[in-house]
This record gives sequence, C-alpha cells and structure tokens, in this order.
Amino acid sequence: MTPDEAIRKLHQGDLEPVYLVVGEDQYLAEQVLRAIRATATEGLLAALNEDKIVAGEADVDRVIGAARMAPMMSKHRLVTVTSIDRWDARHDDDDTAAAEDEKKAPLDRLADYAAAPVSTTCLVLTGKKVDGRRRIAVLARKGGWLVTCDPPAQSALPAWIAREAQHKGHHIDHDAAALLSEIAGPELAHVADAIERLSLYVGSGQPIGEDAIAACVIRTRQSTVWELVAAVGRRDLSEAMRMLDRVYDPRDRGLRLVGVIAWSVRQLVKFESATRAGAQPDEAARRAGAPPFKARELAAQVRAIPPGELDRWLLLLSRADLDLKSSRRPPKAIVEDMIMRMCAGAKA
Repeated sequence: MTPDEAIRKLHQGDLEPVYLVVGEDQYLAEQVLRAIRATATEGLLAALNEDKIVAGEADVDRVIGAARMAPMMSKHRLVTVTSIDRWDARHDDDDTAAAEDEKKAPLDRLADYAAAPVSTTCLVLTGKKVDGRRRIAVLARKGGWLVTCDPPAQSALPAWIAREAQHKGHHIDHDAAALLSEIAGPELAHVADAIERLSLYVGSGQPIGEDAIAACVIRTRQSTVWELVAAVGRRDLSEAMRMLDRVYDPRDRGLRLVGVIAWSVRQLVKFESATRAGAQPDEAARRAGAPPFKARELAAQVRAIPPGELDRWLLLLSRADLDLKSSRRPPKAIVEDMIMRMCAGAKA
C-alpha cells in the first residue's frame, strides 16, 4: 500500500502487528513511522514499550525476543528495526547454503515470526530495498502490510505539492506548484521544507503564489527570470549576463535558478507545441500552465527563438544541473557557461 493509505488506516486506529516499510524516499518513510508510533505508543509509558534496533548491529534473536515481550501497562509494544537491507544479501555458494540449512537467514526468521505475530506488538521493519522474492516481502504484499515509500515521478510532484499545501490550509495553483516542484524537487524532504516555509510566510489560510515562492524559495521574481530568458532568445549576451548577475544567488549555488529557467523554457515548449497544433494564444498559454494574459508575451518570445533552440536549451540546462551537483568547477562559472552556450546558437 502507499504511504497515504497506511497513514489513513493508522489515523482510524487500524494497526497491523507487522509492517515492512521500504523505499528510497526517507521523508515518506518517516511520515509512516511517525503515524505508526503515534498509534502504537499511546499512553504515559510509551518510552518503556518501544525498542529501536539497527539490523547488523544487533542479531535477529534480539529482534524476535523484543517482539515477544509483553507490553508494560500499555496496549502495545513497538519494535522498530532499521536498515534491514543489510540482512538481504543473497548467497548462492554451497557452503553458505549448507550453513543456512542449520540456521535460517535473519529475514527468513522474521518471516516465520510474521506468519504468527504477537498481537500486542507492532514490529516495523524498514530499509531502502528488500528483494521482492524473499518470503518476508511476499507475506507483506499478500497480507497488506507492505508500505512502499518511493518518491513520486516528477510529473506527479505538482499534485503532491497541492495536496500538502491543502493539508496546511493553503491553495496553490498548478502553475505555482509546477514551479515549486522544479526548484525544490525531487527529494520530498526539500519540497516539504519549502511548503512549510511558504505556509509560515503567507499566513493561515492564504494562497501560495509565485510571489511567495520568489520571496521564500528562489529569492528572485519570475518576471526577472523571463527577462533573462528573453535576452538569451535575442542572443543578447551582454544583457543576459547583466540579468544573470541580478538573479544569481550563491547560497543555492545556482541550482534553483537553473530550475526556474528550465521551468520557463518548458512553458515556451508547451506553448509552441500548442500553437503548432492549432490552439489560439490564450488556449496555448493555458496548456503551457501560464495565465492567459501572458499569451502575447509567450508568443513574442517563441517567434524570436529559432526552431530547435528550445530543445537545445533544455539539454544545456540539464547538463548544467548535473555539473552543479557533481563538478568541482565554481558554480557561477557553470551557469555563465550555460548562458553563453544558449546565446551562441546551435552552430557554435
């Protein structure tokens, strides 16, 4: 089941005796663990009824022993085992197979326990990945206690942002959510932190828009970024560099700026595609995720950019993003090089 489904059941008091929580996104896993802890450890003696164990630092006997203990003046005990992927190494050589005949592998021992768990204990097994062929994974999937915490796809991130904002009492339109997903994603912990800061900035019940994102997250207004994109489209390198100096923020090493430029270029790509398909400017702007009053501006920018340049820009932006995350070059030099290449045109 998904993290949202698990959390919804837990809020209704539906606590499973065993959970297998796996996936790459630590933020989602922590959300699920928080909901499990809140449901399982109700009462004043919660600390006396909770064990936290790291796989590999303690053996599986300790885990099973803790799970079989009776709770102390409480309905449940909570036993959390982290990094169980350390126990997921598969060995195929004959010597190891013979040894495992005498003593089962830790995850197989846990599968035996999960087949007949203690009803007063909630055993939570967490890790980034567990082989889906293992008996523990098969049991979890069939029993409905497998929680998969993989991050949403980039295309689904704006919808996730809108739901999180709504949970905090704010409306955010698709355009602003797409912008935030571009500059704060893909890690949900970073996105959630940005939403929290935006919530505090706009105040209770207020909508979250591009102005708030500019003030709290990217520290530059979208209109200024459009001026930079327009200068690049005109091949005006001097003006583009002047605008870059205005919007570049060394505190985020240019990553968010590159994200905003990429988001703006993608709007132009969507607008151009819609107009080629026969859409009127206002409709093309809507399909691009922009308000209708931007239609004339978008149309003028698309006309000024040679065919094929937008795709090339996206490639340069992707390379710059990768370099900012992995290269030892000065970050601003990477962004400046990207702008120069965008202005130079395809032949250069």
